[in-house]
Amino acid sequence: MALLKPVSTFCEVPFADDLSALDADVAVFAAGHGTPYTPGTPSHAANAPDAVRAALKWYAVGRDQWDFDANGPVMGLARVVDCGTVDGDLHNGAKNRATIKAAAETIIGAGVKPLLLGGDDSTPIPFIEAFAALGRPITIVQIDAHIDWRNEVHGETHGFSSTMRRASEFGHVKDIIQIGARGPGSARQEEVEAARAWGAKLFTMRGVHRSGLSAAIAAVPEGTDIFLSIDVDGLDPALMPGVLLPAFGGVTYREMLDILDGAAERGNIAGACFVEYAPESDPTGQGARAIARLACNVIARMAM
Repeated sequence: MALLKPVSTFCEVPFADDLSALDADVAVFAAGHGTPYTPGTPSHAANAPDAVRAALKWYAVGRDQWDFDANGPVMGLARVVDCGTVDGDLHNGAKNRATIKAAAETIIGAGVKPLLLGGDDSTPIPFIEAFAALGRPITIVQIDAHIDWRNEVHGETHGFSSTMRRASEFGHVKDIIQIGARGPGSARQEEVEAARAWGAKLFTMRGVHRSGLSAAIAAVPEGTDIFLSIDVDGLDPALMPGVLLPAFGGVTYREMLDILDGAAERGNIAGACFVEYAPESDPTGQGARAIARLACNVIARMAM
């Protein structure tokens, strides 16, 4: 299976054009389009993957550079490849979901850990579904300003407000830890109650800023396979201005590093995604650089 070759790969790592014959620890791939609420209209985050890929080209100078955020070499000296971009269809969300799922299943089947650059927050739904191929339960650790438990919006059940609701229906998803909720979003009281009734553990930013991250990290079962679902509007707007719905009081860069360290100490980071970046709303490119830096740190911890 082959995806579209990007203009530049993530941090200029090698391009791998055959997902079924990967020789790597981590494989980056991208999907700019998931399931649209308005067919034919590009996602507000459609151009995010290329912006993030190009943000840190200087990292290609040397993989032995010391990264004090990871307490080791950049990306942990992991063997990283970029597999390209899913050829999205603006009119066919079901087709996009099938292609994203197939790409992720192929990467996982090759014994490689996948990292997805989205796209809006509908792109993780088929990505999470593909982790059934591991043959083991997974724990989702979600960073997001919103809990994404809507069953449907305007009749669409797989849009970006339904990510965790759909994930909760997959048999291999056993735990969901959600960090960062604040302000208003699409959730109503019934969605909050549905999340808690399923067993999702919600850690609001007010609670995190009051008591720290220790309770959220301790909620991750020891020895579990972890999927990091990072909607970048979960980050504070001072760090991440380019999002559709900025929400004040978000996760800081330092807190993100603490979450990554905590997850890696509790279990095995089996996969991750970064979604919801809108580069057109970020003229300085600060958000793209922040995402790329965090992705490098995720990769370093995936390689542990």
